[in-house]
Amino acid sequence: MKQTAWIAPSLLAADVTRLGEETQAVLSAGADLLHLDIMDNHFVPNLSFGPGVCSALRKAHPEAFLDVHLMVDPVDTMIERFIEVGASAITFHAETCQDVEASIDAIHQRGCLAGLALNPDMPAATVLPYLSQIDWVLVMGVHPGFGGQAFKPEVLDKIRLLREAIDQKNRPIRLSVDGGVNIETLPEIVAAGADTVVMGTAVFGSSDYQETLKAIKSSFI
Repeated sequence: MKQTAWIAPSLLAADVTRLGEETQAVLSAGADLLHLDIMDNHFVPNLSFGPGVCSALRKAHPEAFLDVHLMVDPVDTMIERFIEVGASAITFHAETCQDVEASIDAIHQRGCLAGLALNPDMPAATVLPYLSQIDWVLVMGVHPGFGGQAFKPEVLDKIRLLREAIDQKNRPIRLSVDGGVNIETLPEIVAAGADTVVMGTAVFGSSDYQETLKAIKSSFI
């Protein structure tokens, strides 16, 4: 089932001293959602936003789609906290919970979309058993923890495999790619089958958000 292309600026690359202005600017420029990378300095080697930031963004942008990627272990208590403060979608890593299906159900019961994320060293088979339940697959193009890393081209085969598996399900499942996505790597990522891209430095490091987002969207045509 073909999905409309979505662009998700990653707030990890935004100027946090001007986060309200930055988020309003990218939304006004045409961003489809805001991506929050939640890191615990345990599952990944960095520490980032907490529920308070998600809560503030929800108050500032009541209609915005807040895409929360939980890179924390254990994950279930954080799922509940981020739903409470206004997340629109929660994506987590299967290896961070004891019962993947129960965690997916908990997200859906609270009215959120549920997704599973794959680090570069995790095979597509990790998420295939759950494609009838989830709304989102997030493929990491780098090992998570820090922005600005180079995309790992070997991940493209995983994206292609997942695209085929998702198409066979014939239900609306987003196939998102995060990490090393920029104007140079975008065409091959889109050609492999991604319909959603998370882009941090490529967006927030540009001088004109509107022109940058327009150029990114043209890659999906």
